[in-house]
Amino acid sequence: MIRKKLGFDWRQSVKRADGIVKRLTAGINFLFKKNGVELIIGRAKIISEHTVRVDNQLLETENIIIASGSVQEKINILLPENILVEISELFKDRQIPENIVVLGQTSVAVELAQFFNLIDKKVTMLVPGKNIMPLADIYISEYMKGILIKSGIKIIFDVEPDLKNYDYKEAALTDGLTKTPCDMLINSKMRKGIIPESDIQINIENGFIVTDENLCTNIPSIYAIGDVNGKSYFAHIASSEGLHVINHLKGVEEKIDFKKFPLNMYTVPEVAQIGYTEKEIKENSINYKVSEFSLSANAKAMAEGDNTGFIRILSDNKYGEVIGVQIVAPHATDMISEAAAFIQVESTVYDVAKTAHAHPTISEIFMEAGFEAVDKSDS
Repeated sequence: MIRKKLGFDWRQSVKRADGIVKRLTAGINFLFKKNGVELIIGRAKIISEHTVRVDNQLLETENIIIASGSVQEKINILLPENILVEISELFKDRQIPENIVVLGQTSVAVELAQFFNLIDKKVTMLVPGKNIMPLADIYISEYMKGILIKSGIKIIFDVEPDLKNYDYKEAALTDGLTKTPCDMLINSKMRKGIIPESDIQINIENGFIVTDENLCTNIPSIYAIGDVNGKSYFAHIASSEGLHVINHLKGVEEKIDFKKFPLNMYTVPEVAQIGYTEKEIKENSINYKVSEFSLSANAKAMAEGDNTGFIRILSDNKYGEVIGVQIVAPHATDMISEAAAFIQVESTVYDVAKTAHAHPTISEIFMEAGFEAVDKSDS
């Protein structure tokens, strides 16, 4: 029998991804038509508080919602053609070289580093700071750092490649002391808002549009949602912000609580969290406890041979209310929805422990962590 070596086809993966994007885009266009939403494609400029110009067309409106997204910060270093790649340009028909350098500290940077590592490329992460995944609890960040290093990904912290030079002869980034082999540098730096052109002054701070608790700008008729306001980079949160603005305009007054939105990170294994981090709890002087349950003791995870990870439940000692949940596990980004439901209705660890879970399932770790929290004495 002839055994074929398992390989990875970049062109096929890009083709498949493009196909999925086209299907989803077509679905959005269908929903626009179904709900009577007019789509105008062109370059927009805000002319006044109630006027937008798209190319040569003027649109009068009572309110304007800016949802223009964000883009990676630019890298100020002269590099050879095809060496520096922006994420928006990465997924094209191209040859993938041997030495990949990912610049950034976000979960997206980690996802990219892991991806190229999984297809047998030599990967280095250049991190402009001391930690990866800055939105995650430091416990999660340190755990994932260990996984990256164990997999063979080199991580260099406190690096700013804007100050580096490129050694053409050795195809490497250099600061005069060290050299990092680099055939492709992927820019995954922190993002800044895409600020639309405007004839009126909309307040900007640190590269994002400033908004209040109802996502309104300094102009009462203009709102900003999604990446452009800097409150979150996640699509599901942008959607919730859009719904909040519409409700607000219709007179429905409610508070938008960003701690009740899950944060998903599509790493290997997946990472998800919701609520307060341990650092934030300490800063708020809350008397709390942490209950943790490992996947290594979960029946389904053991049977599937993928039992790396855990769940952590953070709860206050006064009432036992769940105020934070962190999951590292396969399908953590799906499992976090259960935690979102617990936090939304202000459940306690007693509620978590009493919630029946089918056996064997990965989600049983919720119940086990709940039992662990109930059994643990207050400290």
